[in-house]
Amino acid sequence: MFFYRIYQIFIMLPILLVLTILAALITITGCALGSGRWFGYYPAHYWAKCWCWLAFVRVSVRGRENIKIGRSYVFVANHQSAYDIFSIYGFLNHQFRWMMKKSLERIPLVGYACRVAGHIYVDKHSPAAVRQTMETAEKRLSGGMSVVVFPEGSRTKDGHIHGFRRGAYMLAMEFGLPVVPVTVDGAYDVLPPNALLMRPGRITLTIHKPLEAGEQGHDLQQLMEQSRQAIISALPQKNR
Repeated sequence: MFFYRIYQIFIMLPILLVLTILAALITITGCALGSGRWFGYYPAHYWAKCWCWLAFVRVSVRGRENIKIGRSYVFVANHQSAYDIFSIYGFLNHQFRWMMKKSLERIPLVGYACRVAGHIYVDKHSPAAVRQTMETAEKRLSGGMSVVVFPEGSRTKDGHIHGFRRGAYMLAMEFGLPVVPVTVDGAYDVLPPNALLMRPGRITLTIHKPLEAGEQGHDLQQLMEQSRQAIISALPQKNR
């Protein structure tokens, strides 16, 4: 572990810093040239893979057959650590945009890259801001584009899954989209809360079957509970 830490500090992290800057610059440039759909996803997709590969974090995916290329979904996932982002971004292999806290827009360079890439900053400061967020989401959810949301709102502090907020589900109801639960297992052990450096490990993504809207649309409470139970079903007992 001592040599791994030396590797992280002097080799891995400097490389990842350079890759982060490059990915952001390529995204900004490509989107400015009018290729936002490709450049809004793939530079960060490969950047996320590098975060896993260089840290010796291996990601496996189950249930990829449950989703179809070219179809829009609202993906909802549990939030164990920052490595949820890298594993989903790098290995879900489905065009999507994140719904993220507006405060993340303040991250130098990266925040702006996320905006031009088409990720959706959620602003809850006023009813008008919420409406603007929904209008932005409607524009993004076209042509097979999807969104990914962490309905817990923030990372777990104890490794257990916590209550879900309804924002992602309201989005699915508004646009009649299927909700796809995604279980992230292992990210908490790779990067526990308050840890400065990650650990080598294995993360498993389980893509569950879509929860389709019925003739009358989605039932909010049922949708939230079904998705939560699906996510829990693929977690070990210690994380439920």
